[in-house]
Amino acid sequence: MIDADKVGHEVLDAQSLKIAEMFGADIVSNAKVDRKALGAIVFASKTKRESLEALLHPLIYDEIEKQASILDLKKKVYLVDIPLFYEGSRYPIEKVLLVYTPAALQLERLMQRDKSSKEAALKRIQSQMDIEVKVKKARYVIDNSVTLTELETECKRVAQEIKKDFECKKD
Repeated sequence: MIDADKVGHEVLDAQSLKIAEMFGADIVSNAKVDRKALGAIVFASKTKRESLEALLHPLIYDEIEKQASILDLKKKVYLVDIPLFYEGSRYPIEKVLLVYTPAALQLERLMQRDKSSKEAALKRIQSQMDIEVKVKKARYVIDNSVTLTELETECKRVAQEIKKDFECKKD
């Protein structure tokens, strides 16, 4: 598994001096960026978000590409977890698996997870492509609006679809 969020956090901290220059020294402490404070800034301003993305996204892409190349050479099977895959239009990945949650439930879960206000959570969601548009673009969709038991069944169903697609490819 290549986790773009993990890569992004590493790149963000590696760029902490530049982040401090761009958004203020008060959001960096001991070479660590306060992601919540940075999020409040960039999700309130499209221009600032785009500036941050212009700095980080090429670096994140390069690291993901490096990790994928290593796994390709080893002939390993892997997934690349990229939360903002469609928004970036950067990765040459044809078969996309989307974990789907309807917008209202996504809002509720985001507010609960981040302990954020409805307004802050809406800003974050509205900065992304609409989830229903993503569903239409994805090759595989796991419905995550159900119980954990049903989610497990969904994961198994999609795993079988993927296996079937790759078995056909080998023939």
